Amino acid sequence: MVGAAVACSLGGSSLRVAVIENTPPQPFSPGQPHDLRVSALSIASKKILETVGAWQGIEDRRVCPFRRMRVWETAGDTEFCSDDINYPQLGYIVENRVTQLALLERLADFGNITLISPTTIKKIAYSIGKPTELTLDDGRVLSANLLVAADGGQSRIRQAVGLGVTSWDYNQHALVVYIETEYGQQDITWQRFVPSGPQAFLPLTGHYGSIVWYQSPDEVSRLKALPLDGLKQELVAAFPDALGQVKQVLATASFPLKRQHAQAYVKPGVVLVGDAAHMINPLAGQGVNIGLLDAAALGEVLVDAVKQGLDPSDLKVLKQYEIMRRNENLKMMTVMDVFYQVFSNEILPVKIVRNLGLGLAERILPAKNKVMRMAMGLEGKLPNLARGEPII
Repeated sequence: MVGAAVACSLGGSSLRVAVIENTPPQPFSPGQPHDLRVSALSIASKKILETVGAWQGIEDRRVCPFRRMRVWETAGDTEFCSDDINYPQLGYIVENRVTQLALLERLADFGNITLISPTTIKKIAYSIGKPTELTLDDGRVLSANLLVAADGGQSRIRQAVGLGVTSWDYNQHALVVYIETEYGQQDITWQRFVPSGPQAFLPLTGHYGSIVWYQSPDEVSRLKALPLDGLKQELVAAFPDALGQVKQVLATASFPLKRQHAQAYVKPGVVLVGDAAHMINPLAGQGVNIGLLDAAALGEVLVDAVKQGLDPSDLKVLKQYEIMRRNENLKMMTVMDVFYQVFSNEILPVKIVRNLGLGLAERILPAKNKVMRMAMGLEGKLPNLARGEPII
């Protein structure tokens, strides 16, 4: 998603762009079950996707808007609503494949962009001061002045060029469960905190939803090994009444929780975006959103460089992107870490403080609205695309 968004931001510019994709998404059909991999796209992400021309492709496929968000535990409770800050929605739940398809479809509209797919990179030859050469699995060799690494948390490009990371595991896994419920399409996403970890619900279109259940690795393994009917009974026993009656469990997946941050985002001729640069605790669903902000910022920096007659691969140019995004991403990662540590702590004084905090958040509107705007991607220094302003 992030790499394709970078390319779309450069569509129509004088730059020649190649997008290398190993696994193109399968075509979409409205009758298909929802994918397990979904994202809660923020208002800023929607504006980015609208401005580069990909949002219509998402709406034409499948999207579930939500306007409320609830967070609670034993004694504290707060609910956020977009009406309070005069927005029609807080965000949108979209299957990752739908976002990918819409972006790749948009790429085809630009004469300066070539999609090379499916293919894999066999060799990366990088030397400072020279174009990078990529050898593909079919023997083709590409030469590029600038290589954008949008190849995920285990980025081969990041490793090949020697950009290090700082990382640690949270010793928790997230179990993702696709369910059918008695409720019709909902407009709320919620998260409840219990001693074993958070329980979250993301609404999907129709009578469907996505559950994210945070547990120890061993417990997630046990739950995944159950028959689907057995897992349904575990959900019914563990989750709150807000979930509604679970008609059936349809599919599951899981992933470990990990924080990772690149020690630098750029080198001469190389730049990291998305998960290649940072992996964040998924509590508030901000991973893809800060990745799309990376894409918007990088596109803006590169286009401005071309307009000024500068070399887009020059380290001074790329540093502008790093300055725009690294500290912003670090702030979001730190906020999520503090949130995780506070809500996963069973020490009595901490429990009292967090319950008081949730109660106060419900009553102090300026603070509540600021939290809402932060979740919507509307706080901090935003790239032009995130404000709906074209850069080309």
